[in-house]
Amino acid sequence: MKKILFLTLIMFSSTSIFAQEGEDVGWVARFGAALGVTPTYVFPNLDPVNAQIKAMNIDQLSTSGMFVIGGGGYAYIMMVDNLRIGGMGVTGSQMTSGIVGGLSKEVKYNCSFGGLTVEYTLPFIKNIAVSVGTVLGMGTTSIEIYQSAGSFNWTDTWKKVNAGTALTNVSDKIANSFYSITPTLNVDIPISRFIAVRVGGGYVASFGNDWKINNEKNLDGTPSDLSSNSFFIQTGIYFGLFAF
Repeated sequence: MKKILFLTLIMFSSTSIFAQEGEDVGWVARFGAALGVTPTYVFPNLDPVNAQIKAMNIDQLSTSGMFVIGGGGYAYIMMVDNLRIGGMGVTGSQMTSGIVGGLSKEVKYNCSFGGLTVEYTLPFIKNIAVSVGTVLGMGTTSIEIYQSAGSFNWTDTWKKVNAGTALTNVSDKIANSFYSITPTLNVDIPISRFIAVRVGGGYVASFGNDWKINNEKNLDGTPSDLSSNSFFIQTGIYFGLFAF
């Protein structure tokens, strides 16, 4: 539902742009450039991961969103009015752990994405910058799974890979590297000519659902709903020169 509402708003805004094309209403082209920090909340589908964590008898990962942090920047290109180009990237993780039957168990979920940003700032909105656009980029989603008992030493570490040794300690990493197209909607509110606050969001549409494990080995049988697609809500504070 969040995805549908967001894309509908994008389409509505885009329609308004084309409806105004060619009319001379005295709009002034935006200009400026900025860099900023972007705290972000991401909402991945963790159901297939939590189904396995439940069987481990430890707390499941939060499905109400996870905090990631990153940064970005942009500059208006004067060859095309109100068009700005830049880049962004975010990364973060969440984890759960517990002790079951004397074994320490832990699962860590990591995500990161970013790329080239292309945005059009709506010229008929004054004093703030409302921009629709997209991020063309790539990212990585990974899941780390750990189990251990007691302390570690050099000899026992190598015993784990000796023939006929039962595995008590486990360390696996599953990862998906992907390309993405991310429609976005951002609102930048200047609090001075050199500082602006951002609120916005987007939807990461990923391409490539090949999951690898450990030493880049193919992982077969992954659930069909395990993907790197995710909706996100972004905030931020930007520093630069603003003329909205």
